[in-house]
Amino acid sequence: MEDLYNITTLKNDTRVFVGLERFFPAALHVTAWVVISIGLPLTLLAICALYSLVRDGHVAPIYVINLLVSDLIQMCCLAIAVTLHSGYIIGVSMDIYEIGLMASVGFMVCVALERYLVIACPLWYRFRRNIKISLVVSVMVWAFPFILFFLTYLLFDFMDPSILLSISLLLPFPLLIFFLAGTLKALSASISVPPEEKWRIVGVLVLVLLNYTLLFLPTIIWFLAAATHSIIFDRNLCLALIQFSPLVDLVLYVFMRKGAVDKLLACLCRCRMTREQEQGQINTVNDDTTVRVSSV
Repeated sequence: MEDLYNITTLKNDTRVFVGLERFFPAALHVTAWVVISIGLPLTLLAICALYSLVRDGHVAPIYVINLLVSDLIQMCCLAIAVTLHSGYIIGVSMDIYEIGLMASVGFMVCVALERYLVIACPLWYRFRRNIKISLVVSVMVWAFPFILFFLTYLLFDFMDPSILLSISLLLPFPLLIFFLAGTLKALSASISVPPEEKWRIVGVLVLVLLNYTLLFLPTIIWFLAAATHSIIFDRNLCLALIQFSPLVDLVLYVFMRKGAVDKLLACLCRCRMTREQEQGQINTVNDDTTVRVSSV
């Protein structure tokens, strides 16, 4: 099948979006449905579970909920793209897909910032954090993609919209690195943070950075390469990688639930101990067999 994903700048219409003028190649079609079939129900369950935490007065899950909502938007748009054949509807759905993609990156930064403030500025965070401020920040993050789309209209004659989009998506990279490095430095000097909380905080930051670096960054670089008419990465590989981002974001749910990390580590330790016991029993049987043969 011909390629559905082709980053296209519409010269006769001042918009830039992931132009879906053709059908998905088989590989992208399969990965899209894998992500949709697995991620869609799990994302809905995770949003409901995290919303129950917010109702109990917890502030931290708000950004994760918004991140999962942006993933939900992306998966719905992918479902439209792989099932419909109307060029206009697919084009609109991919405009919305880009909005969800940019919002996803924005909320990744918010999650990392919130975890950083918990350790680096605990007193400030304790007295300043509330649901109202988190909701205002969330609205601002959702507004940013629309503002960026409006700028593409204004700057279309002066700058390739793909370059503007790539630059806006590259800006969070140094911030994510700074939040992780600052948190690790603060944790090394902190003695009041429980070990489980340390694992949860570091786990969130590492997961967000890995998600951005391994899944988003290649696609962003490909955007820049496409704008300059050069080839760095394979297009289909980059677009397949970024499709899996909603599945990776689901792991954040584990780090938002207290006790989940301990249960996960306990399960891993239990499996390791079971393997060691089995190996020990095998070694004991082999030793007994060797002794019996030697006696004979």
